[in-house]
Amino acid sequence: MTSKEGKYNIKAISTMLGIQAGTLRAWERRYRIVKPIRNAAGHRLYSDEHVAILRWLLDKVNKGFTIGQAVGLLEKDHAVSLNSQQEARYEDYAARLGDDMLTALLAFREREAHDLLNQAFSMFSVDKVTVDILGALLIKVGELRKNEEISLAGEQFVTTFLRTKIGMILHSFPVDGFLPRVVTVCGPDEADEWGLMSYKLFLRQKGFEVICLGKKIPADDVEQVIKEVEARMFFTSCMKDGNLPDVMDLIRRLSEAYPQLIIGAGGKAIEQHGPAEKYRVGSTRPEWESWLQKQLRG
Repeated sequence: MTSKEGKYNIKAISTMLGIQAGTLRAWERRYRIVKPIRNAAGHRLYSDEHVAILRWLLDKVNKGFTIGQAVGLLEKDHAVSLNSQQEARYEDYAARLGDDMLTALLAFREREAHDLLNQAFSMFSVDKVTVDILGALLIKVGELRKNEEISLAGEQFVTTFLRTKIGMILHSFPVDGFLPRVVTVCGPDEADEWGLMSYKLFLRQKGFEVICLGKKIPADDVEQVIKEVEARMFFTSCMKDGNLPDVMDLIRRLSEAYPQLIIGAGGKAIEQHGPAEKYRVGSTRPEWESWLQKQLRG
C-alpha cells in the first residue's frame, strides 16, 4: 500500500520523475490531479501515493495520450488500468493520420496536411505527434526516395514541411537556465539526423538548452563549440557500422579534452557494436530517462 504521508518536495519530484516543476504546477492548477500536503512550515510535500499517480500519468503521456486524456482515464478507472485494445486503436489511428498526411503532401495539398496535423495535436501529446507521426514520416520519405518511388521535388516538399513543423515545436519549449547546456552533432559522415532530433526533443521538453550542430561538422569545430558555450553534455549518433570507428575517435577525443563532459551516443551502430555502457543512451524514451538520471546523479 502506498503511503499518504508527505515526503517529497517539488524539486525531488521533478528529479525523480523527469518532469519540470512548472509543468507539474500547471497540471495541478488545471486538472487538480494531486493536492500536495502542507508541512508545519507551509511547504508543499508529495506522498508516495502522489508519486504513483504522477508516474502513471507520465507513462500514459509517453505512450501518446495528452495529459487531459490521461487524467480522464485515471478518473474513469480508479484501478489505473487501461484496456490494451484501446491503446492499440490509438496507435492505429496515429499511423493512419500519418499515412493520410503523407498522401496529402505528396499531392502538394499543404492545407489538407495542416488540417490533419491539427487533428493529430488535438488527440495526442506533442512528443507523440513529433516522434511517432512527423518523425516516422521523415524516415518513410527517405526510404521512398531511396527506392525511387517518389520524385526529388516531392521529397523536398514533404521534408521541408515536416522539418519546419518539428523545428517550431522544438523552439516552443522553455529553457531552464539551471540545467547544463548540451551540444549534439551527427557522427562523422553520418547523414541521418532524425535520431539526433528525437533526442533533442526529449532534452528540450525537459528544459535543456540544446545546441544542435547537424551533420558533417569537423571534430575541431565540435570541440571549439563545446568550449565556447561551456557545454556540460554532448550527444552524438551513428547508424552505419562503417562510421563507428570515427565516432569512437570523436568520443575518445572529447573525453580526454573535457574529462567532466557527460557524453552520450545513440543509433543502430552504437547499440549493436558501440562504446562502453556509460556512453550508450539507449533507443527508447524510458532508456533515455534512465541514462540521463544516472549521469546527472553521478
